[in-house]
Amino acid sequence: MKIALAQLNYHIGNFEQNTAHIIAHINLAKDKGADLVVFSELAICGYSPNDFLEFQEFITLCNEAAQTIAQHCVGIACILGLPIKNEVLEGKDLYNAAYFIEDAKVKVITKKALLPTYDVFDEYRYFEPNNQFACIPFKGRKIALTICEDLWNIDDDPLYVSCPMDTLIKESPDLMINIAASPFNYRHDEDRIQILATNAKKYQLPLFYVNQVGAQTEIMFDGGSLVFDEAGEVKAEMKYFEEDLQVFDLDEIQNVKNKYPAVERDSDIVQIHDALIMGIKDYFRKSGFTKAVLGLSGGIDSAIVCALACRALGPENVMAVLMPSKYSTDHSIKDALDLVNNIGCKHEIIEIKDAANAFDGMLAKPFANLPFNLTEENIQARCRGIVLMAMSNKFGYILLNTSNKSECAVGYGTLYGDMCGALGVIGDVYKTQIFQLARHINKDGEVIPENTIVKPPSAELRPDQKDSDSLPDYGILDQILFQHIELKKGSKAIIAEGFDAALVQRILKMVNMAEFKRYQTPPILRVSPKAFGIGRRMPIVGKYMA
Repeated sequence: MKIALAQLNYHIGNFEQNTAHIIAHINLAKDKGADLVVFSELAICGYSPNDFLEFQEFITLCNEAAQTIAQHCVGIACILGLPIKNEVLEGKDLYNAAYFIEDAKVKVITKKALLPTYDVFDEYRYFEPNNQFACIPFKGRKIALTICEDLWNIDDDPLYVSCPMDTLIKESPDLMINIAASPFNYRHDEDRIQILATNAKKYQLPLFYVNQVGAQTEIMFDGGSLVFDEAGEVKAEMKYFEEDLQVFDLDEIQNVKNKYPAVERDSDIVQIHDALIMGIKDYFRKSGFTKAVLGLSGGIDSAIVCALACRALGPENVMAVLMPSKYSTDHSIKDALDLVNNIGCKHEIIEIKDAANAFDGMLAKPFANLPFNLTEENIQARCRGIVLMAMSNKFGYILLNTSNKSECAVGYGTLYGDMCGALGVIGDVYKTQIFQLARHINKDGEVIPENTIVKPPSAELRPDQKDSDSLPDYGILDQILFQHIELKKGSKAIIAEGFDAALVQRILKMVNMAEFKRYQTPPILRVSPKAFGIGRRMPIVGKYMA
């Protein structure tokens, strides 16, 4: 039996495009001699459609697309993920399901049992869990088909619950297939391989796992579809951050060692770089936009975003706006212009001194006899926000936000100023990782000016300002933030790791107090195990660990 894994990039709700794309790859798999082609979880509608699932018309369109696709499954069978209606009056209205299509007909329907409700997932909001399982007969073999988390729990996990394979194995299947929508984070690829390998070894069956690829706003999928033999050894690893279709012979997977060479996995920083480019590209393509604008300060954060945007969209489609104030240094302006010259993107220089002075004059009476403070600093940042939004409105650009995760965490940013934008490109990348990204971007020659990388970070909103005036050293700050955000540790646990108690308390209080700002920020491309946004839901007025 020859099995094709189709690792594709879907567009949520774009049934015409998704259907055509699936049909094209059914035909491609057939041309390659495949007996069966496997697509990912909720492939027809894209993952995750969220409250689109509450519209009956949406479910009807899913079914109509499936019926259209089925007509092309002649001479080849297909496994295809989609939401289907729960015909029983009890429970949720829908199942997260997969069709097994053969001879142009839906022969078997498999439904998902273990519905994730953690981090970015909220499937139990929409779907009824399945409790009936059966193997799929095909070409004299029995296929144990599962959907994503149905195969992700392992019995040495303290939260383990019985999964469909515990039932399916009683039918003596010949192989396992798992269709998934497994979001990317830079620590996930190795965990994914370990969990799937454990299951292949546990059930002593070859395992074919297909993931999707592409970005759906902030959630990104890296592909990396996998094939394991019955001993849990990786026999094939498909491309990352790219569409891919490969055909595998079941008998050769079982009997031939290393016929299908694995892709060499990249470092965390390289994965982050590739994911962010994919995220920018898909956000624009799927939203119908082509051009981006951003504020370019001469600092490393905006330089990184500019470089990534140019790689994703082409430099001719990126507008960098330099907005010097009376506190901007000559070297910052030069650094920004050097970047523009290195990259070749468009740019404008729009000074904000007169605008900031005008606001100071307007507010002179109510602010009389009060010292210069954060208020005047924020006015400058908001002047820049007005300029950038004006450029966006006038020319149809999408504004890219340039705030990093360290800043987002502690609230080191101005609402309606440097925090505005349609997409947060590096809002899930710590400042220490930003420097690593710069070095990676420069690996084949200088793109980010060296002075931008080595100079002390500064917002330049007052004379001689440095980030270190307001924040701890980023090397320490990021370690504490990672312990708290990604590892979910409270102050006592972090202090027990050897960090200064007063510093930990100060940082956690800053994180807590900045929650109201994060509620008003753009969607952030998710690259870490715990990003700000839909996967981290905190009360604005909570005082825990403050």
